[in-house]
Amino acid sequence: MKQILQSLKTGATEVAEVPCPAPSRGQVLIRTARTLVSAGTERMLVDFGKAGFIGKARQQPDKVRQALDKVKTDGLAPTLEAVFNKLDQPLPLGYCNVGTVLERGAGVTGFSPGDRVISNGKHAEAVAVPVNLCAAVPDGVSDDEAAFTVLSAIALQGIRLVQPTLGEAVVVTGLGLIGLMAVQLLKAHGCRVLGLDFDPAKLRLAESFGAETVDLSSGQDPVAAAQAFSRGRGVDAVIVTASTKSSEPMHQAATMCRKRGRIVLVGVTGLELSRADFYEKELTFQVSCSYGPGRYDPNYEEKGQDYPVGFVRWTEQRNFEAVLDMMASGRLDVRPLISHRFALEDAAQAYDLVTGKAPSLGILLDYPAPQAAPAEALTRRTVSLGGAAPAVGKAAIGVIGSGNYATAVLIPAFKAAGARLVSVSSAAGVSGVHAGRKFGFEKTTTDVAALLADPDVNAVVIATRHDSHADLACRALAAGKHVFVEKPLALTSDGIAAVETAREAAIASGFSPVVMVGFNRRFAPQVEKIKSLLKGDAAPKSFVMTVNAGAIPPEHWTQDPAVGGGRIVGEACHFIDLLRFLAGCPIAAHRVVAMDTASGDTATITLSFEDGSIGAIHYFANGNKVFPKERLEVFSGGRILQLDNFRRLKGFGWPGFKSMNLWRQDKGQKACAAALVRAVEQGGAAPIPFEELIEVSRVTIEATEEARP
Repeated sequence: MKQILQSLKTGATEVAEVPCPAPSRGQVLIRTARTLVSAGTERMLVDFGKAGFIGKARQQPDKVRQALDKVKTDGLAPTLEAVFNKLDQPLPLGYCNVGTVLERGAGVTGFSPGDRVISNGKHAEAVAVPVNLCAAVPDGVSDDEAAFTVLSAIALQGIRLVQPTLGEAVVVTGLGLIGLMAVQLLKAHGCRVLGLDFDPAKLRLAESFGAETVDLSSGQDPVAAAQAFSRGRGVDAVIVTASTKSSEPMHQAATMCRKRGRIVLVGVTGLELSRADFYEKELTFQVSCSYGPGRYDPNYEEKGQDYPVGFVRWTEQRNFEAVLDMMASGRLDVRPLISHRFALEDAAQAYDLVTGKAPSLGILLDYPAPQAAPAEALTRRTVSLGGAAPAVGKAAIGVIGSGNYATAVLIPAFKAAGARLVSVSSAAGVSGVHAGRKFGFEKTTTDVAALLADPDVNAVVIATRHDSHADLACRALAAGKHVFVEKPLALTSDGIAAVETAREAAIASGFSPVVMVGFNRRFAPQVEKIKSLLKGDAAPKSFVMTVNAGAIPPEHWTQDPAVGGGRIVGEACHFIDLLRFLAGCPIAAHRVVAMDTASGDTATITLSFEDGSIGAIHYFANGNKVFPKERLEVFSGGRILQLDNFRRLKGFGWPGFKSMNLWRQDKGQKACAAALVRAVEQGGAAPIPFEELIEVSRVTIEATEEARP
């Protein structure tokens, strides 16, 4: 299928061939008929992409500060690599989609194949969208009209926050698409509306919808006009739908309001507010969040957990439905807002218009009709990329998951190790296409089953969210593949047992699989140096591992016990494995003391080893980003080794060794990947004994359970 992608690095827009997504649980797959270009949002994204490096930095000062902090801890080169990797990823554009349901994912009710629906799906021939972000289109509403639903819901949510009552005087500042729809919706509420804009054509449209207007381009005073419009009392409310860096619209809004008036920001403006403007009138100011309650809540949007209508009357989905009802009744007329129409393959012309100086308003994109593009062709889930020619005898890998870590670290490491890059999968298809093109994969897919069944693949790299690791590892083993699992191996003891059973079944069938977890730190050059220095030292050792992990919001997926498992199992497993490797003997006992926090991600894990060695892992989320993230100290026989952030290793009292410093941080990712490639190609023992993987995984899961509040 075809999808519109935009480069954050250059701003270039392309219509790319992307594998069709498969609807996951709670999603519907929609065949697109029409999409609407959101001129404000999409112009901003394209302009950001076209800006130079300095221009991008000026637009995102917070990201610049994060990068500077990373330079202090990790060095310049890794920081630049991370920044350029982020900018290199294509961005799928669009969020105003109307089409027909093709397939339903598991657990979906309320929608059936053939239903006409709107969604916040992208500009693509097919989109997989969670059900709470879809709504059925009434028969009397055309596809052209329905394409405006999501933008209309943004206007409606701003109005709901204003809480207008019959007869109130409301100003709409900025008469773009959202502003013009806000005018109509306010009129439907029985309000008197005053519209402000610089564009005479938009002012005429607002007047046709029943508003009075102020032409800012002619020098009219908006405050004086609002005073007259409100019969000298001050307007009851102002909805700001303008897009500008200036704070003047906010100052004007405060000045034109009556005492205890309400101001809601729907657009984007400067926010240098005057306290006096708001203090003297006791004004209320609120920023509206997109389509309504549920926005950015993964439980609502991704998991389909609706809010009870008795407590949250208007959610995102219910706002969509309300807008569609207004269109069906004729009280919201979006047809006059359509200024241009392009076929999907001519999307580049649409974006030239969006970013140019020629006037435009509602730009629709038309998609091929079913008879012109059969569903069978549209829903292909594997796309050939024409990568490197197959190499006999190579470790031929298929990568499941192509997120940030996979594209920034894992895939480059396997490519550097000489692996044959056969197939890469992603849920939505876009990141898989990007990874496939960038690194030279032969194909990309959204069908994990097809990747696992691919006879060209002999090793599977699993780089998905943590809750899928154990299941995918079992499926890969059942398919006769070697397995590399980006940590953790599993989130539960049952998951570990399932992997053990799957491996035993593979061995019983005559296949000896290499199973490996991405515990890369044991492969770091400085850790290997520490291991060599400790070799032959039979005395018990003391290990202190301090991890300045930094805070992660509790709503992040890694903190979800069912999805990410929490940060102990998700990241602290690295350090349990590291100490297990350096001790060189099994863990005899462990204990966890955790700070009383909601996530349990600030804890000390103590380990006792069978040879009498002890270790303490201080995994803290309450530190400062400027401080180095990881420090390892080893005490043994009157000597000390200190490793700072995998860049500087010092020896204290160590005969013949003082230091080993690196120009750049090396946590062993490349060596870890190379070890798997060698094991697959040459046979022999796994790089990490399977028993150690299981041992570390079990201890980590138990530690996670102890750390949880």
